[in-house]
Order: sequence, then structure tokens, then C-alpha cells
Amino acid sequence: MQRSLPCGQPCSRSLHCTTKPRVVRNPNWPKDLVMDETCCSDEEHCRTTENWYSLYKTEAESEAWEYAKRTGLDVVAICPTLILGPILQSTVNASAKALIKILKDGCNSLENGFRLIVDARDVVEEQVLAYETPEAKGRYICMAHTIKVKDLVEKLRSTYHNYNYPKR
Repeated sequence: MQRSLPCGQPCSRSLHCTTKPRVVRNPNWPKDLVMDETCCSDEEHCRTTENWYSLYKTEAESEAWEYAKRTGLDVVAICPTLILGPILQSTVNASAKALIKILKDGCNSLENGFRLIVDARDVVEEQVLAYETPEAKGRYICMAHTIKVKDLVEKLRSTYHNYNYPKR
């Protein structure tokens, strides 16, 4: 089914960009099974833990799929992990907040856990590919690197020497 955009151009595909929290907040997911594009965050778990960002992302993507079913619109979803890289807006977004928390609190506050990161430019490239490739269907996780928080802080320290980094 083709729909028309406000400019009058036909549109048969919509790209929905969500985030990793849409995938990983599911305590019922089998521990021995890798979380992939088929995993979805559990809405009730998000409510119970008051993880409103994950709940919002989960509900928004669910609504996109419901809309696609009702209208026949072809929807492709991209689920990037922590997006780092150039930002266009003057305000702090969720990814920048995560990086600021790492830099302010140090690695001990996050138990030196792993972060799944992707460059903002790679996310844009994946979005273009998903939109322009007719065979693209369903959901895609967009992730490029896995890095320990301590290693990320050290990498930043080696590049940006003048910042006052946490001692932990």
C-alpha cells in the first residue's frame, strides 16, 4: 500500500528507529540464548522497574508495528545500541547523558560492565540501507563495538588529555 507524504510524494516504507532498551529489558528471556532482533523488552517489567525510557521505546515500536498491520505500510525497525559520535543538537541526548555519567562517576559506578556502542554515522548508513533495500524486513540491531567502561574511559583519556577524569 502506498501512502502520500504531506508533500504529495508516495510512501510505501517507514523506518522506525528505536534503541537497545527496546530489546534488552526482558527478565524472561532465556539466559543461555543470545538477545537478537527477536527479543523485545517486557512492558510490565519496564513499568515495575520504572524504566520509563525503555517503556516508551517499547510502546512506540509496538504501535509502529500495529499501524503497519492496519494500513499495509512496510515498516523496518533499527535498534542501535549506545550511539556515540557527532551530535547535531545543542541539547544533551540519552547517549551523551550515558557518556557524561561514565565520565563523572568513573568505572566503579558501573562495575566496569560492557557497553555496546556504535558510531552515529554508522547508524545513519544502516538507516539509509534499510530504507533503500527492498528486501529489508523486520528489525535490525545496529552495534559495532563492545568495550568495557574502563577501556572506554582510557581511550577518551588518551585522546582528550585536558579533561579531569575520575580516579576510579
